[in-house]
Amino acid sequence: MLSRVADAIYWASRYVERAENVARFIEVHLNLTLETPVRQRPSWRSLVMITGDHELFDRSHGDTSAEAVAWFLTFDPTYPNSIVSSLARARDNARSVRESISREMWQELNEFYLMVKQASRAPFRVNEMGDFLRRVKLSGIHYEGVTNATLSRGEAWSFARLGRLLERADKTSRILDVKYYSLSSTADAVPGTAAAAVDQAGWGALLNSASALQMYRQHHHVTAPRDVARFLLLNRQFPRSILYCVSEAQLSLHAVSGTPLRSASSRAERLLGRLQANLGYASIEDVMEQGLHQYIDGLQRSLNDVGSAIGVAFFGHEPLPASSPPSSPPPPLFQHQSWPSEEAPGESSSPGAIIV
Repeated sequence: MLSRVADAIYWASRYVERAENVARFIEVHLNLTLETPVRQRPSWRSLVMITGDHELFDRSHGDTSAEAVAWFLTFDPTYPNSIVSSLARARDNARSVRESISREMWQELNEFYLMVKQASRAPFRVNEMGDFLRRVKLSGIHYEGVTNATLSRGEAWSFARLGRLLERADKTSRILDVKYYSLSSTADAVPGTAAAAVDQAGWGALLNSASALQMYRQHHHVTAPRDVARFLLLNRQFPRSILYCVSEAQLSLHAVSGTPLRSASSRAERLLGRLQANLGYASIEDVMEQGLHQYIDGLQRSLNDVGSAIGVAFFGHEPLPASSPPSSPPPPLFQHQSWPSEEAPGESSSPGAIIV
């Protein structure tokens, strides 16, 4: 497979997953806002902090009102990670490799993009976004289903799956990090009080952001903070947990390279294998002792390094320096790294290289 084809399929999948997860972020925050007393409502700025693009937001908007933040994340054409921008990039990538994907995949993605584009022209009201956000989530799920139902289990399918799983792991870690921090202040609320009700609604909303509430209830009857973190971080069976995504991404990476699972022929395989082992042998007690934010911050850096190494190994990208750990403790509002993106056209060092 040509590296440019693999690159386009990989990033089309990542961008669709990104759009779906942004909708999940906004939906959980909107629901939590509507269910929480005015004095205890979470700040909309926390959504901007999840993206790591707070400086870009401050330059273009400044005001952290619900309308400004929701528009920035949903319909702002100048913000490269908004829902509409992500789907535009996904569509452009898919169009460039239509001969390598199924017709149904292209149709689903094209209809997804047109639905969002049409919605961007309607009057914008934050409190009326619920139906739109649900449609974005379902469209993302439909695209994944169509991909799995119509694409042969070859390199194209493996690259699409690899991109989707790495993106999902990153976004699950971000929503867990920020929401865990904001909800922990009510974790010791006295049962039966208003604060306890807010606490339960918040943890339920966090689980719902990953479509995890019902599956979580099969293991736990109470939404305890530590159990929520363990489920979203270390569960081996739930398809949106970080450990599950990293483990399945490792299988897809080895399927592409042809290297046996317990060996490595590239830096990408070594980094992803190391990350999977670290997660696989971690306990929630170890994570909490280190500090959840510090642990997730290191996890996000590792995922970014894996993504860069995949670009070098398979897409002909120039190597980037590995992420270094922070030299000082995190500030009160977490400063996440910006979301990864593909190289601009023409920056690849060998766009027509053959993957072997």
